[in-house]
Amino acid sequence: MMIRIAIDAMGGDQAPDEIIKGAYLAQSSDWGYSLVGAKDQISDLLKKYRFDISPVSVIETDEVIGSDEVPIQSLRRKKKASLPVAVRLVQQGDADAVLTAGNTGAFMAAAVLFLKTIPGIHRPALSPALPTVCKGKMVVLLDVGANMDAESSHLQQYGVMGSLYAQKVLGIVKPKVSLLNVGSESGKGSKVVQEAFELLEKSEIHFVGNIEARDLFSGIADVVVCDGFVGNALLKSGEGLAEAVFSMMKQEFTTGLREKLGVALLRPALRKVRNRLDYTEYGGAPLLGVNGICIKTHGSSDAVAISNGIRIAGTLVRERLLEDIQEQMKMLGGRIHD
Repeated sequence: MMIRIAIDAMGGDQAPDEIIKGAYLAQSSDWGYSLVGAKDQISDLLKKYRFDISPVSVIETDEVIGSDEVPIQSLRRKKKASLPVAVRLVQQGDADAVLTAGNTGAFMAAAVLFLKTIPGIHRPALSPALPTVCKGKMVVLLDVGANMDAESSHLQQYGVMGSLYAQKVLGIVKPKVSLLNVGSESGKGSKVVQEAFELLEKSEIHFVGNIEARDLFSGIADVVVCDGFVGNALLKSGEGLAEAVFSMMKQEFTTGLREKLGVALLRPALRKVRNRLDYTEYGGAPLLGVNGICIKTHGSSDAVAISNGIRIAGTLVRERLLEDIQEQMKMLGGRIHD
């Protein structure tokens, strides 16, 4: 059975060009696309890229929710905008997954409004898998922006969902789950974080305690839990730091002949490191906790990021992650804090 992926073709800084190009790059005989947006623009781009593997349908709408619009208000005023229309395709059973590079708040609100949360989950979480210093090993960080404030029970639920994600998608048999904190001791942090520590200890996951931000990319944890405000700030500061480091290296490597000769020898290795740190290589973040596969990519995503996000969506559908989370929450029942 072919997987159908709904794509908000008008969401993001580089839409629709990079969105359609990304869909072209990710073509597969395993899935087809429902592209939502301005029909004329999409049709021109489809002619340009000549899709020949993934079947494509276009759902026309002229409305777009901008990145700076207030989520709830924009959904009320623009019910036929490309983002909510794409989400509703999953609600109606016309798509198996949805992807957008558009307004994060509007995407989360639309997903909760139309798809609802999985019973037992109070708040969904954006959950990217990020590179670590251990080559080939990733760390799942959640939440990175779906909810700015989180209660202790929400953080516990993030731990459960993140553990399942790491098991089913990253192939880790017994994922190590940590709680992001200002220190490794159990008594550190705010009241909410301290309460979350106690709840995670009682959960039927492999909770290994607190982790400091400096150790996030060390590979000592497979899943790291935090609220959306902290996670978003951490993610963006990491992106900025990576760019700053490479910019400083470029400045230093071009100061003299010896440096230029050295960088010529190091260029292949430096390119590999840069690729490992490039967010576009990791596509998007799944919005875990809603009744549907929802992928949010970076607002400035280019075609490579979009194509990788599409592949993530296809993998999550194929691996039945949604059904696994639903089943686990049923099994946990009253054992998870409510």
